Amino acid sequence: MKYQVRVRVMPRGGLLDPQGQAVEHALGALGFAGADEVRIGRAIELALDAGSSDEAEKLARAMCDRLLANPVTEDYELAVEGR
Repeated sequence: MKYQVRVRVMPRGGLLDPQGQAVEHALGALGFAGADEVRIGRAIELALDAGSSDEAEKLARAMCDRLLANPVTEDYELAVEGR
């Protein structure tokens, strides 16, 4: 069965996020006061063949741990939906 996997990767809380800081400063410079704690992450979507939703989640977690997210500096959340 085909499963749709959505992964959200974000920098770990408490770690420096240079992209987030740059956007936060730019928003302030553009007059958008009050925007703070900006963090920049990424979204990844993929279709995955698996025998079950649990198997698809297990495969997706392995992909995240080995390639899609840096386990030292990033956290990830994932959602698996059947088609």
